Formats: sequence, C-alpha cells, structure tokens
Amino acid sequence: MKAAILIESLTGNTWKAGEMIAANLQQENWSITGISAVRTPDHASIQDADTVIVGTWVHGLFVVGQAPWAVDRIRTLPSMAGKNAVGFCTFALNPGKSLNVMSHALEMCGASVVGGLALHRSKLDQHTEEFAARLVDSLAK
Repeated sequence: MKAAILIESLTGNTWKAGEMIAANLQQENWSITGISAVRTPDHASIQDADTVIVGTWVHGLFVVGQAPWAVDRIRTLPSMAGKNAVGFCTFALNPGKSLNVMSHALEMCGASVVGGLALHRSKLDQHTEEFAARLVDSLAK
C-alpha cells in the first residue's frame, strides 16, 4: 500500500505524530508517497497514494467547542475519488467530535473514509502505533 500524509500543525505535535505514523506504516511495508502541509498539499503524492492520511490539531475552550483546526482547508483538498482516507487529530484535553467533522470533510472530497483516531499529545508513541495497526488491519480485510 501507498499513503500520502497531509498535516496541519501549530506546535509541532501533529507533524511529529504524522512522521511517527509514516514510520510505523513503513515497518508494515507501506510506501509513503509524501508528507506535506494541508495548506500546500503535494498533489502528486496524493495522486500516487492508495490512502490519504490527514491530521490536524483540535482547538476549542477546554471541553466545549472543540473542532479540527484545518477543516476549511481539508474541504478544499483536491478530489480523492477512488481513494481511501483516514483522519487523525492531536488534542490536549478533549477532541470532542473533531474526527466526525474531519471524516465528513474527507467524504466531501470524494474519499472513502476508513477510520480515524484522536491522539492525545502526551501519548503519541502509543497512539500512533495504534493508529497504524488499526489502519493496516482495516485495509487488510
């Protein structure tokens, strides 16, 4: 399998998570066609990929109003018709319904959403391993 990874990061946690996911997938013999920012997506890497992974961070007021930061940018990504997509978000306190919002935005781009995971910023090692394992398992079926 081949994956493109698109990331929106403020402090570097989400970018680090994306790189860790890439490393975990490469251990499962996946190819990473590219890692780029959501605001400047690498169109060639998206086109070459079977699966597009999109990550962003969650903003909001403590436990209310949480939302994925880059959702408007995600909605304007190029067409992903015929591709699988999976979202992840990094959070500190509570991700709220951020994954649902991201999944809907990815579906609007024509992708078939195959899952997603909220990653607590203090547990990136554990959560990125879980993310990669779930993704590999879901696409092996």
